[in-house]
Amino acid sequence: MDTGKMIADQFKALQQHICSELNKADGQAEFKMNAWTKDIGQGVSGVMQGGKYIEKAAVNFSHVGGTYSEQMAKLLGEEASTYTATGVSSILHPVNVHVPIIHMNVRYFELDNGTRWFGGGIDLTPHYIVKEDARWFHEELKAVCDSAHPEFYDRFKPWADDYFFLPHRNETRGVGGIFFDRLKPGEELGERELLEFCIQLGRLYPQVYAALILRHGDKAVNEAQKAWQGLRRGRYVEFNLVHDRGTKFGLVSGGNTESILLSMPPIANWEYMHEPEAGSEEAKTLELLKKGIDWLNV
Repeated sequence: MDTGKMIADQFKALQQHICSELNKADGQAEFKMNAWTKDIGQGVSGVMQGGKYIEKAAVNFSHVGGTYSEQMAKLLGEEASTYTATGVSSILHPVNVHVPIIHMNVRYFELDNGTRWFGGGIDLTPHYIVKEDARWFHEELKAVCDSAHPEFYDRFKPWADDYFFLPHRNETRGVGGIFFDRLKPGEELGERELLEFCIQLGRLYPQVYAALILRHGDKAVNEAQKAWQGLRRGRYVEFNLVHDRGTKFGLVSGGNTESILLSMPPIANWEYMHEPEAGSEEAKTLELLKKGIDWLNV
């Protein structure tokens, strides 16, 4: 059996499930599916714009492969001649500032030297941090982790803190989540168990977001809050273009540029030396953008 093809089929079905669930959650707009083919492989870009609650969303599937370049070797630290990669990546930018930005990706990578692994993650980026939401989000992640391996949450939570971090700002991207990479079949779990963990994480993603839309999607928003949303989106752009390894790998591998950059928000702002008023909700959020917070016990 072609392992990469089997996993790609599972991930493509996951993409369809996520889009279907988010269509229901928004209730107004629906995903448009754009299939693409390039020399390195194929994929489907699912895009939603102008929804009632979701301003812009991307749920992308890809299955690619080919020559393993020197740039890839530098990024991944592995020597090989050819590679195969498949996965689902998604980003949701909400209309309402009280609904967070959320990101998820799951992926499988295989080299012709016999090395193969799973990776992925999910993280939450609130414009305004609500501690109760952050605690609930991490509880949901821990439950999925615990169903696969009792040590996964404790290992992957700090990994997310370190990964989703803007060193030039000295702040985390949001309240974190989990991040994992190089999970190789046979080291702790088998291929089937690792794939199932990725699938369950992907299925949690729209479930979590639908709940957050119900909690906050219809709250009133004033002009000052809308301006703050633009600034926080700007931080998101900075991370994705400067630090995100998935963006870098997609571009150096010759992937579909439009799909790779779908993670960008529709509108973002930067303001020189912006300082929120002391004691404001904006200032309180900045104070919580730190590594190492135990969100399960805030």
